Amino acid sequence: MKATGFISLWTLVSLPCGQLANPAEHEDVVKHAIKLHRGKGAVITQRKQWVLESCRKLSGLLRQKNVVLNKLKNAIRAVEKDAGLSDEEKLFQVHTFEIFQKELNESENSVFQAIHGLQRALQGDYKDVVNMKESSRQRLEALREAAIKEEMEYVELLAAEKHQVEALKNMQHQNKSLSMLDEILEDVRKAADRLEEEIEEHAFDDNKSVRGVNFEAVLRVEEDEANSKRNASKREVEDDLGLSMLIDSQNNQYILTKPRDSTIPRADHHFIKDIVTIGMLSLPCGWLCTTIGLPTMFGYIICGVLLGPSGLNSIKSIVQVETLGEFGVFFTLFLVGLEFSPERLRKVWKISLQGPCYMTVLMIAFGLLWGHLLQIRPTQSVFISTCLSLSSTPLVSRFLAGSVRGDKEGDIDYSSVLLGMLVMQDVQLGLFIAVMPTLIQAGVSTYSSIFKEILRILILIGQILFSLAAVFLVCLVIKTYLIGPYYRKLHAESKGTKEILILGITAFIFLMLTITELLDVSMELGCFLAGALISSQGHMVTEEIMSCIEPIRDFLAIIFFASIGLHVFPTFVIYELTVLLFLTLSVVIMKFVLAVLVLSLILPKTSQYIKWIVSAGLAQVSEFSFVLGSRARRAGIISREVYLLILSVTTLSLLLAPALWRAAIMKCVPRPERRSST
Repeated sequence: MKATGFISLWTLVSLPCGQLANPAEHEDVVKHAIKLHRGKGAVITQRKQWVLESCRKLSGLLRQKNVVLNKLKNAIRAVEKDAGLSDEEKLFQVHTFEIFQKELNESENSVFQAIHGLQRALQGDYKDVVNMKESSRQRLEALREAAIKEEMEYVELLAAEKHQVEALKNMQHQNKSLSMLDEILEDVRKAADRLEEEIEEHAFDDNKSVRGVNFEAVLRVEEDEANSKRNASKREVEDDLGLSMLIDSQNNQYILTKPRDSTIPRADHHFIKDIVTIGMLSLPCGWLCTTIGLPTMFGYIICGVLLGPSGLNSIKSIVQVETLGEFGVFFTLFLVGLEFSPERLRKVWKISLQGPCYMTVLMIAFGLLWGHLLQIRPTQSVFISTCLSLSSTPLVSRFLAGSVRGDKEGDIDYSSVLLGMLVMQDVQLGLFIAVMPTLIQAGVSTYSSIFKEILRILILIGQILFSLAAVFLVCLVIKTYLIGPYYRKLHAESKGTKEILILGITAFIFLMLTITELLDVSMELGCFLAGALISSQGHMVTEEIMSCIEPIRDFLAIIFFASIGLHVFPTFVIYELTVLLFLTLSVVIMKFVLAVLVLSLILPKTSQYIKWIVSAGLAQVSEFSFVLGSRARRAGIISREVYLLILSVTTLSLLLAPALWRAAIMKCVPRPERRSST
């Protein structure tokens, strides 16, 4: 019985004793363990003696730890009873003792956690990869929690050290007389300390226990490597860590969004350099495209390709650049709405509503047919078809910029039809984003729950229709009661300066996109409606606002098209050029044919000739497929290969769009209008 107890004790103390011994003793312990395991050269007495010594060491450390804990408790009681100490000093000393108590307890817990980890590993099956992965995950979680605890303890020690330094300063100030300036500075120092305590949010402590929050191991990369060569002290380096870059195990990169000390202004120099670089390189790229007869937007896309991951890889703040580029879309659609008055929208609203809906249904039907033939999942077929059915509103807006809006009396203007259909596609985009979670669930659902999924989709469609009705009512109220007085007030306050006018119009744009977002409709539709509402105030108002907003739109549009280039990968296109060209031509031809077919059915006979121009404008794929594709890839709806195919087909279709548009203009538009349209 005693021998059995020795053996079980050996399994208990073998690991911690190896940790507590020096390297030479550790090597001897390993040799003993190997000999005991193999049964070579080890006698029973040596084995018992080694186990007894190991047990004595561990039990001695545990007894010593208990003695120290009792002394710390007595010291805490003594400090609390000491009448000569202030309450603040008592609190500081007690907190210091508690930190040491916590260190002892955590060290003891880590010993037994290591023993339990060894027991789990010995009980596992080395051939079972899933079991090994789970064990590795548990160890990783334990290490993360240990790192968090150690970080918190380090922060507490820094605070204790700071308090100790402050106490020493107070003692020195009490022993000598202070000048008036020193007293003022001392009061300012105390006020600054109180300010830092008030504005500090303790975001780490508040969020570490929130559901869904995971601990991650990250690498901290210094902002400027030259700082380490300038004989900077350790404290100076720590103070400069605010704008360092963090990299997690998945190679995601993070930068500071809100500093702990909000009293010091900071700037993201990576983002500034990225915007400066894009601005400088966009000029020669735009000039080059103008020289060879291409729209300047392709020069900006080329700029993004050159600076992005597939080129020089000099853009560090990709997410920030894309975010700023989204404002280019907002202002572009606002100007589109500014030129597209409600009267013109009322004239073509039936065509604008029916055309995109019919085209989307036909695209999904063809997608499901090809998906069935190629054995592709229905959810993936529906997603790809819907992505490819969307067309680029910013691109077509550039095509229509400066074109003549009138045709023969009584005919329908092709630009009105085209923009109306594109706006309806933006509404469909919001609908599809709302339905995407259901698509994700449908991908893993059984056939018994298909009816529930269909019912859920119908409910979502009803919610979107209700949201559109609410948006329409809001626009009606704003047009009737608010927009006129609001603009007159802006115009009266902006005499002599355009600052108030620009700010007021921008605020109105943001108000409308916020309203549509709250109603679960796309923000792009809100920007378009903002322009349409302002255009109802007359031609003079439209011209004045357009002259103010166009320069802002042009700069932000450069950033937007450059951000598209960041996701274009020429090497992938070159490797799969034949396949991509075939897919792109198939998509463009299919969209063109479907648009012609649908418009032939819904356009009046007197306006049938514009179907070729409208179909040419709809025959490319929207840049929003990048956004939808990235979400679908993260959700597991599509694979990495399908995602890259969608990106490449979208890019090539956008490159083919100017040629198709010019061909349609040459065929259908009279010569005087053709010159201004192109």
